[in-house]
Amino acid sequence: MLASLPLLIVPFIIYNLGLAGFFGSGINGDPWASEILSIGMMSGGVFSMTLGDLMVVIGLIFFFIEILKSTRTSNASVIDHLLSTFVFVAFLVEFLLVKGAAHSVFFTLMIITLIDVLAGFSVSIRAAGRDVNLN
Repeated sequence: MLASLPLLIVPFIIYNLGLAGFFGSGINGDPWASEILSIGMMSGGVFSMTLGDLMVVIGLIFFFIEILKSTRTSNASVIDHLLSTFVFVAFLVEFLLVKGAAHSVFFTLMIITLIDVLAGFSVSIRAAGRDVNLN
């Protein structure tokens, strides 16, 4: 049953912890603009990563795992898709109703969950079509 838990709920929870002030205020009160990594490159340029960039990377990693999970053809995959849809709806409702969620990082995570829902159903439908045996 834990395998059916949508992993994209993790970035949702982490983002909401950031709204509660656990990650500090950052630049102009924005915790997602806080620089967490800065590396000088051989070209002379400087690579820097903010907390918001890290959140998007974490979301993409969980998205990849969710796509791999969607290739399963079992009864649990239906529950997984349903729960993923609920996570997207939670993202959408929070984006529309919570002032702190009106941020590009949250919007990007919400789009990742939308693509997860659409891709999950698409992959499952294609996989189910190949599982049909005609005698």
